[in-house]
Amino acid sequence: MDAISLTIFSSRIAAVCDEMGAVLQRAALSPNIKDRLDFSCAVFDPDGHLCAQAAHIPVHLGSMAYAMADIVECVSWNRGDMLIVNDPFLGGTHLPDVTLIAPAFVDNDLIGFVANRAHHADIGANTPGSMPLSCSLEEEGIVIPPSLLLRRGALDEALLNSVTGAIGNPETGRGDFSAQISANRAGVARLGELVGKIGADRYWAGLVALNDYGERLALSALRTIPDGSYRFSDKMDDDGQGNTEIAIAAAIDVAQGKVHVDFAGTAPQTRGNINCPLSVAAAAVYYVFRCLMPDQTPACAGSFRSVTLAAPEGSLLNARRPAAVAAGNVETSQRIVDVVIGALAQAIPEQMPAASHGSMNNVAMGARTKDHVWDYYETIGGGMGAGATGGGLHGIQTHMTNTLNTPIESLEMHYPLRVRRYALRRQSGGQGQRNGGDGLIREFEMLDDTTITLLTERRSTTPWGLNGGQPGAVGENLLDGKALSSKVTLHAKRGQRLTLKTPGGGGWGRQKS
Repeated sequence: MDAISLTIFSSRIAAVCDEMGAVLQRAALSPNIKDRLDFSCAVFDPDGHLCAQAAHIPVHLGSMAYAMADIVECVSWNRGDMLIVNDPFLGGTHLPDVTLIAPAFVDNDLIGFVANRAHHADIGANTPGSMPLSCSLEEEGIVIPPSLLLRRGALDEALLNSVTGAIGNPETGRGDFSAQISANRAGVARLGELVGKIGADRYWAGLVALNDYGERLALSALRTIPDGSYRFSDKMDDDGQGNTEIAIAAAIDVAQGKVHVDFAGTAPQTRGNINCPLSVAAAAVYYVFRCLMPDQTPACAGSFRSVTLAAPEGSLLNARRPAAVAAGNVETSQRIVDVVIGALAQAIPEQMPAASHGSMNNVAMGARTKDHVWDYYETIGGGMGAGATGGGLHGIQTHMTNTLNTPIESLEMHYPLRVRRYALRRQSGGQGQRNGGDGLIREFEMLDDTTITLLTERRSTTPWGLNGGQPGAVGENLLDGKALSSKVTLHAKRGQRLTLKTPGGGGWGRQKS
């Protein structure tokens, strides 16, 4: 294809993902999906290789790209089928992220797949919000192996009821799953229309050209990294079960644009739930290197051909079943990004930022009473790390999450909560030639007795600065002004107040005297 035709083709296939996302957002019932936009959509080829994705959640999309091939090859697909899965060890991330995959056919020929992944605030864990302080996968909720939710267009009511029957609000859950089904149906229809209009031969040629183009753009960026081996390590605060300062180490080998990331030296998997499957580690690695590529680099498999990774089996980043993984997806993935950036800063210091706040600052709340069953889940932004060309942004989601906050109006309408304070945490960013971004302060008042779970990081290990910049401030969790652990489950009474002060970003460069 010529350049103009390839650009049009790339935009049209990406538009399929955008429309899927629009359908999912507008049809969903839960604030977590319709307001926070905690979902992702993508298109894959018949072998499960990524073709396009919308600008949704990096940890969702990278992990799907890494694991899809293994999922789709195990199913004999028919028109109208739709597969559901959330098993982290079979292509998922953590149990609240439920993925639906649908094949697309044109004239009885399989032309690819569409998929969406959405975070369900209730997936059947014992604690509201389904982000517990767990020690095994089974404690985290319902484990759904790859299963056909629709067969030739017919919904498996028994399977859907087995999932929704285990959660607190089955009607809301069923509505969200229906939204995911609708999003995939829209994607299948639009992909079929695209192939029908341009023809199958031109579609296949377009995919080849798109992947080759992505590979060329990726190599052009990765070849700017000097050949060599670069190492860095950092630590997780704790696993919520008494184990502290848990190491993540990386060695990055670069040779003429080919990159291999080896996590040998990373701590073994731990009792708490900060473990993650290798697909989550892959998502974090892909994210960092994608940020180095030109903006026009297509989101396809070809763009990642030059990047490989390995992590020891049984380690924190390649855990064995039945390891607990609820926080691995949201917290450990952030630290993987920090470690990869820290290693690359030795090679290309002018292109790498200091550490950002390094946590999704997870808050899960809810109650299980005869009169009221509710689940609320939120990730809260913090300070972005500064770089050579600018200071870090304030109060923002960074790296592996790309969600919005829950608007206060929506939060207070749906839940017995009141937001008493929402402000920037001034002077929490690290000082330097370029200052790190400031974190946030978010204070909740309980309007009813509430169970709270916090899964947070950077409460003891600081977000580091670069090139002489100062670290950002660590975060704080408080209940009525009294300090809480970084990972904790507690029961709060009506009238009590929970405050999260999120970390700032690291500074870049020495301050001028």
